[in-house]
Amino acid sequence: MLDKLEFSREFPLASGAMATTPHPTRQVLRISAVRYFVASRFFYGLARGLLHATIAWHVWKLSDSALYLGLLGVLEFLPVIPVSLFAGAVADSRDRKRIVMASQSAMLAGTALLFLSTDGNSANVWLILGVPFALSAMSSFESPAGSAILPGLVPARLFHSATVIQSNVRNLAFVSGPVLMGFVARYADIAAAYGLAALFLTAAVLLTAKVQLKPVQRERSPVSWASVKQGISFVLNSPVVFGSMVLDMFAVIFAGATALLPIYADEILGVGELGYGLLSASMQVGTVAMALVLLALPPIQRAGRALLISVLVFGLATIVFGLSRHFPLSLAAFALAGMADQVSMTSRSVILQLSTPDSLRGRVNSVNMIFIGASNELGAAESGFLAALTSATFSVVLGGLACLGVVGGVAMWVPEMWRYRVSTDEPPDER
Repeated sequence: MLDKLEFSREFPLASGAMATTPHPTRQVLRISAVRYFVASRFFYGLARGLLHATIAWHVWKLSDSALYLGLLGVLEFLPVIPVSLFAGAVADSRDRKRIVMASQSAMLAGTALLFLSTDGNSANVWLILGVPFALSAMSSFESPAGSAILPGLVPARLFHSATVIQSNVRNLAFVSGPVLMGFVARYADIAAAYGLAALFLTAAVLLTAKVQLKPVQRERSPVSWASVKQGISFVLNSPVVFGSMVLDMFAVIFAGATALLPIYADEILGVGELGYGLLSASMQVGTVAMALVLLALPPIQRAGRALLISVLVFGLATIVFGLSRHFPLSLAAFALAGMADQVSMTSRSVILQLSTPDSLRGRVNSVNMIFIGASNELGAAESGFLAALTSATFSVVLGGLACLGVVGGVAMWVPEMWRYRVSTDEPPDER
């Protein structure tokens, strides 16, 4: 909670005609709660990035099958819809910080199980497939509450800058996770990678505990289907919000090539564990680079237009990656996809959070998490199964082409998207 002195430092009043206002990024970083929250998201993202890369590589090496990579995507998706809908209603009626801490602690327990069940690089492949199912459920429960915290820490006029800062730190974590996996798996073993992820999750829990939230009066109402439907109804009746979710979901389902990176690194490009780690990190390198650019530029005002253009670039970069047989070109194409993805994520977050009243943010974020979960996990399943039937190259290139079609379809279906401009007025409260 901000005291009066801290608030006066963050949002200084003009003192005469020569008074100056600090850059929005500096204003955001002066808020101690934001610093602790962003640090906690860094270690949480670091653990998730490390886990995602390690589990995918481990499953590939244990099974030597694209089909198993597709199955991994299915198992990670199955809990997303039921858990996210329930979690969103809980986030709007319970203490969001406690929800985040409890979920992260449960993920820590699951990661510890992976560590204890892996002997060097050896493990039961079905256990390695089963634990991600539980981790996905825990992550789905954490996400609506975690996503709804940041808007309550900063005023609406600073939310764009706060979003970019959080995205930058998160993407730095996602860059570091796969690179760490590559080095740890190469010079130690996979069990060590799981152990390191457990340490990062511990840090995330401890830092989240330090975040001081503004007191908010919420009705501690029973979690019911009627409560869940309020969030769904808001999304369905907000064309730009709904359209941005649909655009992201289908674009990543079709154009997401991440699930096939073990095949590209091992068989197509022949670069092994270290190359796989660099490939996995290259998209996040692009997102970090673009996040730094966005920090220096004025806030995005035409968020809908930026979203459409960025997803178009994402599809084109995916096609180049799918056709590439040169490691540097593959890295560059995936980095470009990451840059486009960062613009897409920032624009979508601004549209979603600034269009939604606080009393509904948990439930609306839960719907968004379903779309994100569907895009990532179903995208992995689609890529793996199609690659098993055809080839990895065919799967990736066809997905990139389909992504371009999705952009055109959404632009025609929701013409308001192209005209959408950001408003810093707090949306009216709804209960």
